[in-house]
Amino acid sequence: MSPETREIEIKYAITNLPALEARLKAIGAQQIQERIFEINLRFDSQDGSLAKASSVLRLRQDTAARMTYKGPSVVHDGIRDRLEIEFVVSDFYAARALLEALGYQIGMTYEKYRAVYNLGEVIVTLDELPYGCFAEIEGPDAASLHQVNQQLGLEWEAAVTQSYSEIFARLKEVRGWYFRDLSFENFTGREFNLQELDIHSADR
Repeated sequence: MSPETREIEIKYAITNLPALEARLKAIGAQQIQERIFEINLRFDSQDGSLAKASSVLRLRQDTAARMTYKGPSVVHDGIRDRLEIEFVVSDFYAARALLEALGYQIGMTYEKYRAVYNLGEVIVTLDELPYGCFAEIEGPDAASLHQVNQQLGLEWEAAVTQSYSEIFARLKEVRGWYFRDLSFENFTGREFNLQELDIHSADR
């Protein structure tokens, strides 16, 4: 089985994540991953060639260690579509050492808590990041995303097309922050509002 797939998803900022989770359960979604802490390392070459090409090379530790490559995305009607190659590695630290030996460097580290639900062919992830809560709906096509969006009562037009790291970069620019990592510790005591970035909650 090829690890190469298309990632077709839409993302929303959420004000009341517990209420959305209750709605998921009410419409028959099954939890396939309990809420866990994730650590993500984003790598790039010394000259930043991956970022310049709008590509991502990531090493994540959640229930397993996972290596991921994401190609440039195409956004239409709030939906992001891009190539994704992801596979499990046996050793997180060995994988990091390999990437560094190949000349890649950690550009940033980011943390989040994530729970995952399955609804037919669609996967819904509930994410808690240092700057707020989000839901991602991922499925085989746009029609499946629209259907689950309607079931959850989310405002389609409130879709967030930026990645988590792009949101972080914009926040740092607006606020004049210079720290590298998107960590809960770095956000402790800091004031910010995602509406400054024209990001609005989709739950009603």
